[in-house]
Parts: sequence; C-alpha cells; structure tokens
Amino acid sequence: MFEQSIGKRSEKVKNTVERGAVKKFAEAIGDLHPLYIDEAYGQRSRFGENIAPPTFPRVFAYGAIEGLVLPPKGLIHGEQRYHYTRPLLVGEDVYCFLEVKNYEEKAGKSGQMGILTLGGHGLDDAGEAIFTSEQVIIISAAVRRMMRV
Repeated sequence: MFEQSIGKRSEKVKNTVERGAVKKFAEAIGDLHPLYIDEAYGQRSRFGENIAPPTFPRVFAYGAIEGLVLPPKGLIHGEQRYHYTRPLLVGEDVYCFLEVKNYEEKAGKSGQMGILTLGGHGLDDAGEAIFTSEQVIIISAAVRRMMRV
C-alpha cells in the first residue's frame, strides 16, 4: 500500500524560526540554554543570533505527499535523526519538504507491521540545505488490519 509512495515528495512549505516558538520549545524540552533564549547572549555568540534546539524542526510544516495517507492514530514513532550543515537561526525562513524514502514489512509478534521511512529537508532562501532528517514510523499489525492492508 505504501510502496507506491517511495520517491514521492511534498511541495516546499515556508516556515519561520520564530523567537517565541523557540523559547516555548526550549521550555518544553527542559533545555533553557541562553543560546536559545537570551537575545544578548545570542548576539555575542559566534552565530550573531540565537539558534534553535537541534530537534526544533519537528514543529515545522512539511506539506502533504500526494497519495500518502497515514492513519490518524495507532502509529509508533520508531526513531528520528537530524543532520545539520549549520544551526537554525532565530528569525530565518526555512523551506521544508518531506520525501518517502522506503517502506518495508516485517513480521512482529502480533502479525505483519509496516516500517515507513520519511526524509525531511530544510533549505534556506538560496535553496541550500540547512538540515536533513530521517524519521521511521512503525505501522503496527493492529493498525494494518484496521486499514485492511
């Protein structure tokens, strides 16, 4: 069912690294490093600005991949990895999109489960990569049965 989506991409979506959102995110993850939240500290840093925590792209919009319909509940977040070419700067625009990298099925204790791998991308105004991410979503056997896969 998901195999036909491999290689498909969403359209790019513009996101802004907003100061207030970075502060709320830092508070939520319990990491109040001044590089994230203190404007004067950020200006004195080697970046000349505050930066966002490494997992901040999780809050970005990435757009929808045509034909890829995931169930609204019952999915398991398997893992998430990020690779940066440089930090995300507070105030900058980031253009994000998703792509389906892989789908495979594996036998589990309660039946066949699906393993969906998505790649996320964040580009700057010039189209240069800021980050890439890889997210693994596990579609449990119970959810697959409900979907009649």
